[in-house]
Amino acid sequence: MAWKDKIRTVFQGNRNEIELGCGHTIKSHGSSVARIHMHDWLILLLLVVIEIVLYVIGPFYRYVGKDMMTDLRYPMKDNTVPVWSVPLYAVVLPIIIFVFIYLRRRDVYDLHHSILGLLFAVLITAVITDAIKNAVGRPRPDFFWRCFPDGKDEYDRWGNVKCHGKESDIKEGHKSFPSGHTSWSFAGLGFLSLYLAGKIKAFDRRGHVAKLCIVLLPLLMASLVGVSRVDDYWHHWQDVFTGGMIGLFVATFCYLQFFPAPYHTEGWGPYAYFRAVEEVRSSRQIVHPTNGGLELDQPEVQRNQQSSTATNPFEDVEFGRM
Repeated sequence: MAWKDKIRTVFQGNRNEIELGCGHTIKSHGSSVARIHMHDWLILLLLVVIEIVLYVIGPFYRYVGKDMMTDLRYPMKDNTVPVWSVPLYAVVLPIIIFVFIYLRRRDVYDLHHSILGLLFAVLITAVITDAIKNAVGRPRPDFFWRCFPDGKDEYDRWGNVKCHGKESDIKEGHKSFPSGHTSWSFAGLGFLSLYLAGKIKAFDRRGHVAKLCIVLLPLLMASLVGVSRVDDYWHHWQDVFTGGMIGLFVATFCYLQFFPAPYHTEGWGPYAYFRAVEEVRSSRQIVHPTNGGLELDQPEVQRNQQSSTATNPFEDVEFGRM
C-alpha cells in the first residue's frame, strides 16, 4: 500500500472499518455516548467553578524583604503570548483537529473522548496550577515595579515591603509559581501530541522519523510559550519548568483514560471504539439448525476479512501493520 493511501486510511477509514463500529456517528450514537458520560461533564462544570473561585480569592502575600529585590527588579513588559490566546491554541485548535478527523472517520467515540479528555486535562491542570499559585505566593521577576511604580521602595519595621502600586498589579505579582501559560500549553498541546502520535502510529517500529516531527510540533509550540514567559520577566525559569511538568503529566493521565498508549497496536482508536467493534461482531453471529445440530454462522464482517487480500487497509489500521 502506498504511503499516501495509508495516511488516507488512518484519517478517513474505509467500508469494512465502518461496518465494525466506526459508523457510530453523532447522529446515531451521540446522545447515548453523552448520557453515559453525563457525570464526567458535570465534574467539568465543577472544575470551572473551582477555577473561578481560585482566581477570585487571590494569592498568599509572601514576605518580600529589601535584600530579595535583587532578583525582582526586572522591567514590566506586556505578554508576548496574550492570556486570551491560550484557550485558542490549547483548546480550540486541538478540537478543530479532532473534528476534522471525525469528519473523515465518522467515529463518535473518538470525537467525544478526545474532546472530553482534552477539557479534563486543561481544567485539572488549571485548578492544580492556580491552587499552587495561591498557596505559594512567589513574587514575579518584575515585582519591584509592581510594588513601587515610582521606583521609591518602602518597608515596614519587619523589613517587609509596603507597596503603593495598583492593587491588581500587586496581586498578580504574587502569582509567579508555577506558570499558568506553560501548564495550560503543555496540557492542551501535550494531549494533542499524544493524540496525533496514536493516529499516525508514530511508534510502529518502522523508523519513519517524519512522524515524530508531527508529534513534536505541538510540544515545541508549548515550549516556546514557556520561554516567552521568562523572556517577558513574568516568570522565573523554575516556574516554567514546573508548569510544563504539571501540564504534561496531567495530559498523559487524562489521555490514557480514554485511549491506549500511542505505542500500542490499538493506539489509533479509543477503548470505546474497540468495545463497539466486539459488540457489532457478537450481534452479527447467527446460529442455524443443521442435520447434525447447530451451526454458528460467521459474521458478515469476518467473512469480508477472510475474503480480502493480505494488504486489506482495514487490517493494516486495526492490527498496527502500517
